[in-house]
Amino acid sequence: MTQRVLVTGGQGFIGRALVSQLVVLGRVEVLALTRQDPANLVAGAHYLPGGDLSPQTQWQPVLAGVHAIVHTAARAHVLHDRAADPLAEFRRVNVAGTLRLAEQAAQMGVRRFVFVSSIGVNGVQSGPGKAFSEADQPEPHNAYALSKWEAEQGLLRIADETGMELVIIRPPLVYGCNAPGNFASLMRAVQRGWPLPLGAVHNRRSFVTLDNLVDFIVTCLEHPAAANETFMVSDGEDLSTPDLIRRMARAMNRPARLLPVPKSVLMAAANILGKGDIAHRLCGNLQVDISKSCTLLGWIPPISVDEGLRRAVGGPRSCGTRLRAD
Repeated sequence: MTQRVLVTGGQGFIGRALVSQLVVLGRVEVLALTRQDPANLVAGAHYLPGGDLSPQTQWQPVLAGVHAIVHTAARAHVLHDRAADPLAEFRRVNVAGTLRLAEQAAQMGVRRFVFVSSIGVNGVQSGPGKAFSEADQPEPHNAYALSKWEAEQGLLRIADETGMELVIIRPPLVYGCNAPGNFASLMRAVQRGWPLPLGAVHNRRSFVTLDNLVDFIVTCLEHPAAANETFMVSDGEDLSTPDLIRRMARAMNRPARLLPVPKSVLMAAANILGKGDIAHRLCGNLQVDISKSCTLLGWIPPISVDEGLRRAVGGPRSCGTRLRAD
């Protein structure tokens, strides 16, 4: 009997790519849960309307016969958040909503629950020459990261009480075609040839291309040793922000215009403009150690940074690029 995998956030940046790859592999029946009427459907997947990720949602109707869940849906970073209490709203969706899904999944006999968390659980910056690992003491730095950490703790409790296998994945910045957020802003700046005051930045950051993250999620769905483990994931090559911009520009066949503005001046100006958080991400270190992922699961990132950037900047034609079936 064909096993069923349910992907929440099936039309999101990560969820849609995962649905596409699972269909290509052809080893499972793919159920994609969406909050809205789906557009740009992935042929071969079954789309299900889903309620809000909330403490009141009844999940049983979509969980019948489901073997595993990949939970990518979440309330993510919200610019100009209008919630009266942003932390309470993050907790309502990312904590209470996630735990409601997991509790009912365990009751319905779901065997494995793969939770896409965030490197923000570990902290906002890793120390110079150091990399975050699964063994580090978590230091969530904002409401979103805190909600992910609290969800992890609740999921661990549910897994311990019910025997449902849990896999936690903490990715750093995920980039790819149609990536949201800061990566998209940086890509537009390079494409338009804007001078960027980042030439004097000497940092190291880990990134993960969407295709590598999807490949790792599939590995975590299938590998017996992934059960009840937490993993870091990245492309396996850390870059400085200027290096990222240069390689992005090369993928676009554009010049990289980097101005050597001293970091202290850059940070002071960013703080005055209310952009301190963005400047910290561009200038600070954030490295992750993926040795556990590689050793325990035998996983090697299949896509290089340069190929990942080529796909990311390639426009709509490259968005459909997926890894091939085994």
